[in-house]
Amino acid sequence: MPFTGGRRGGIVPGVRIGLFGINYGSCADPVTAVRVARHAEAAGFESVWTGEHLVLPDPAPPGFSMPPTLPLLDTIVALTLVAAHTTVIKVASGIIELPLRNPVVLAKELASVDVVSNGRLIAGVAAGYVPAEFTAVGVPLAERGARMDEFIGALRALWSMDSPQYHGEFVSFTGIDTHPRPRQRPSPPIVIGGEAPAALRRAVLMAEGWYGFYLNLEETRELTAALRALAGEHERPDELGRLEITVTPAGPVDKASSERYAELGVDRLVLLPRPDAGPRERHVPVPVDDILRIIDNAAVQLIG
Repeated sequence: MPFTGGRRGGIVPGVRIGLFGINYGSCADPVTAVRVARHAEAAGFESVWTGEHLVLPDPAPPGFSMPPTLPLLDTIVALTLVAAHTTVIKVASGIIELPLRNPVVLAKELASVDVVSNGRLIAGVAAGYVPAEFTAVGVPLAERGARMDEFIGALRALWSMDSPQYHGEFVSFTGIDTHPRPRQRPSPPIVIGGEAPAALRRAVLMAEGWYGFYLNLEETRELTAALRALAGEHERPDELGRLEITVTPAGPVDKASSERYAELGVDRLVLLPRPDAGPRERHVPVPVDDILRIIDNAAVQLIG
């Protein structure tokens, strides 16, 4: 089956627990990031996730929740940092704005993170949406979908082919090789972020997983239903296996609500460091002791 319900087993059926924001806000401080990642690992969290914006618009446009002064460590640097100071917790990009990256360079960086982490990388990518970022990097916003499709193909070629080659409009290479390859074979799992129809379709056809951010139960129900419908309309490549569903929930989560997410097919809940905050407040740096307390509470309620 290309798409099934949540996994069963564990204290909360089907749900693994991750933590979002290991590279921004308070965790943009490397000492704090390491402390939080180690605490999450000791508490039984499955993964820690970065966020990404290369630049932020200044002034912030109406409705945009991130202040231009919000500190964000580069995703690759942050993942390498926490990987070097942990042993079992997965390190995940949530997400990398793939159209803004050079895929050949990114393939090398992510393969290196997978090697340094001994195969703990989850490669989350998405199309991006902030016009100011695309302008600053010099990439037309209108090309983001086409670049996503090509760049995913290029990453997989560089990670898995004996003689890597890819030929597209935006990236093309042959007669090259690159080592070391990722520790995970044939590649680290790719997770597609975003709720737009194109993102959902891309997840079904091109990725091991899908990531929905700041979703309540009703929104999750609608989007998992849309994913199931797409899985019925399109032939998912067998080598991708079952589509894994990751959600950052909107608001606090307890055991009962986590079980409801699992019933909708969610495999992983990636918690915010301030789960009760609104869209703007969730980007205000959270004192490290408060983050550690959130981790401890989740460990008791959701992991056991």
